[in-house]
Amino acid sequence: MLRLPTIRAEFSEIADTAAREQMSYRAFLAEMLMAECDDRARRRSERRIKAAGFPRDKSLRAFDFDANPGLDPAAIHTLATCEWVKKGLPLCLIGDSGTGKSHLLIALGTEAAMAGYRVRYTLATKLVNELVEAADDKILTKTIARYGRVDLLCIDELGYMELDRRGAELLFQVLTEREETNSVAIASNDSFGSWTKTFTDPRLCAAIVDRLTYGGNILETGTDSYRLARTRAQIDPHQRAG
Repeated sequence: MLRLPTIRAEFSEIADTAAREQMSYRAFLAEMLMAECDDRARRRSERRIKAAGFPRDKSLRAFDFDANPGLDPAAIHTLATCEWVKKGLPLCLIGDSGTGKSHLLIALGTEAAMAGYRVRYTLATKLVNELVEAADDKILTKTIARYGRVDLLCIDELGYMELDRRGAELLFQVLTEREETNSVAIASNDSFGSWTKTFTDPRLCAAIVDRLTYGGNILETGTDSYRLARTRAQIDPHQRAG
């Protein structure tokens, strides 16, 4: 009735331990309630991570800093504290394919979800397509508001495809809705100077870059693909053997 499933599941084991260790009644009660609170926090984190819509599991623990020596591990772990999310600041991860930017985007988004923030992940083209459809269906304001409510919006693969003016303007509206209130984190394979290929209107491009960089963090993951290097390392021994 009280919806305390962890206490129901673990009561016998905790009670046996309490009797064996001669715990006081207060200590026994504290153990049960702590177990319930810990498990409840874990379930909340799992729900927030699932709601974020990440395409795969990525963690900072699994990131290979040795394969990308240009990245400062201390800087990444500072970002993992989510202070920038708390302040509503942006984050830009810039680098070629295979340099770990999407891994970091998902991993830092996961850290934010675990810290209690509402997170949403999306591909840039998927977001723009959704906004265009919402505009056509006359629910654009509602859709932009939905994206505006999350604490951290993670936009992946920005710069892979050219956006027409309408799509770019709609994306700009989402960024403006979140400006200086809620964080945006993006991963792009192009440097800011090349974004005119994605946002063909120079003034709109400059405005979007301004929204995504003002007061935020910019991390460059480099140009050397460690995925490609790993593949070559796996292939080369077989070639030499042959």
